[in-house]
Amino acid sequence: MGELRDERVDLEIVSTDLVYEGAVWNVRSDTVRYGDAQMTRQYVEHPGAAAVVAIDDDGRVVLIQQYRHPIKERDWEIPAGLLDVAGEPPLETAKRELTEEVDLEADRWQHLISMHTTPGGNDEVVHVFLARGLRSVETDYEREHEESDMRVERVPLAEVVDGVLAGRLRNGILATGALAAAEVLRREAAAS
Repeated sequence: MGELRDERVDLEIVSTDLVYEGAVWNVRSDTVRYGDAQMTRQYVEHPGAAAVVAIDDDGRVVLIQQYRHPIKERDWEIPAGLLDVAGEPPLETAKRELTEEVDLEADRWQHLISMHTTPGGNDEVVHVFLARGLRSVETDYEREHEESDMRVERVPLAEVVDGVLAGRLRNGILATGALAAAEVLRREAAAS
């Protein structure tokens, strides 16, 4: 079988239509040739995002809690934002979001994972980074809407992992990022 990895497939697109043009993302309907037949699929066309598992020197993860209308909850998340600045690499987006959302910068950055959030419904890819060597910074960034009453907490990584595994923390980017960070830290500890 070789190395286990996702495989790119380029199907013939018979037709494509912009069904809805939104402020952040669009909805598209594509008809593609698949084998001897055609199939039509609608999906959200997404710019992608970057997210940060920021861990302080005490092994605590910086979490934010904010209202998310589609799920009607204030869920716990890691700092994240859209890849909405033309030409900005995901790492720079992650650095910007860490500063804008929680007034922090980091000395050490490491790419953790890149993931498709919902491959059956959108084309979003989220790039998740591990940030260490945290320090507070002053910003004049004005938080609006859901960010205006955002709660920020530092929680031990083990407690975050426990919350994910118990089903109390259900944000997919938080869950994947925390589990990946825990594994990276475990491997680093085993190697030293």
